Amino acid sequence: MVESDVDFSELYSVNLDEYVGLSPEHEQSYHAFMKAQLFDAKPFKESFLPDGMAEDLEKAAKDYDDVLAQHVIDLQILGIGSNGHIGFNEPGTPFDSQTHVVDLTDSTIEANSRFFASRDQVPTKAISMGIASIMAAKKIILFAYGDKKADAIFKMVKGPVTEEVPASVLQHHPDVTLILDEAAAAKL
Repeated sequence: MVESDVDFSELYSVNLDEYVGLSPEHEQSYHAFMKAQLFDAKPFKESFLPDGMAEDLEKAAKDYDDVLAQHVIDLQILGIGSNGHIGFNEPGTPFDSQTHVVDLTDSTIEANSRFFASRDQVPTKAISMGIASIMAAKKIILFAYGDKKADAIFKMVKGPVTEEVPASVLQHHPDVTLILDEAAAAKL
């Protein structure tokens, strides 16, 4: 995207989630990641990310729902966790959830520890768009790479639709594209 000729200056970016307790300047915050990987090279008209530093996290989640109400998501880009989470919507998250504060599971903390100096530095909470918010997008593209995602991809595509595999709800979305490498697609 960064190397394309596409002009993003009239587009809005509404990000999926943010860790609780990391400042926007922290190198592992999604604020910093998006700035370094996209926004600096391709400025948007306006960019929105949840406020993981808010004193009142529940209010910050509600405020983010207000942002989502004002900005219809044309394209939602997702990854998937090895436990089937999308965003930070961990197994058991209700399909009707809106933006909310999430207690991250041990598997998510472990998976994300590779980005931090130690596992103890990985935040244990995040603010995430809810599953209903994600499903409201007009189009969804989900990327998955590596054999550690193969079980989750199989359950998402071929398994029952269940809150225990949050990504399985995507079976009900009218316009989803999966971009997978061979390892992630191995069980399909």
